[in-house]
Amino acid sequence: MAAAMTRGVLFVHSAPRALCPHVEWAAGNVLGTRVSLDWTEQPAGPGLYRAEHSWLAEPGTGARLASGLRGWAHLRYEVTEETSAGVDGGRWSHTPELGIFHAAIDVHGNVVVPENRIRAALDSATDADGLRAALDLALGQAWDDELEPFRYAGAGAPVRWLHRVG
Repeated sequence: MAAAMTRGVLFVHSAPRALCPHVEWAAGNVLGTRVSLDWTEQPAGPGLYRAEHSWLAEPGTGARLASGLRGWAHLRYEVTEETSAGVDGGRWSHTPELGIFHAAIDVHGNVVVPENRIRAALDSATDADGLRAALDLALGQAWDDELEPFRYAGAGAPVRWLHRVG
């Protein structure tokens, strides 16, 4: 029986030039293959570079990639992993200021907030603003706010189309 596989993407939103080969090495170490990224300048930050890498591997690889890159100063990245048979998808977002955020993702790419997290938000909130803040934290809003300028700046980056054959 073949091992279950899933797809994902590593989005490096910003990295200083000196860190780029280390990111490639770390990703390759997790993926078990040489990774050579096509680095382009990141318009949102002078002296920063961005890259993307699609991968196919066993479930749980997204978490290993995010952990392998965690804690490096000046590195902003996201890792996504699609859902697969019996396994939730995930998104890991990292910024130097906020650290790492993880969210489970459904088959449509929506963040799934666990029931206990919602209950905790309801229990801790004393007013509507408090509830909003607790839910924003559960959804990773601060990470989205910080990464959005870097995502948007990459909108004009080269696109590599992948075609399924057969």
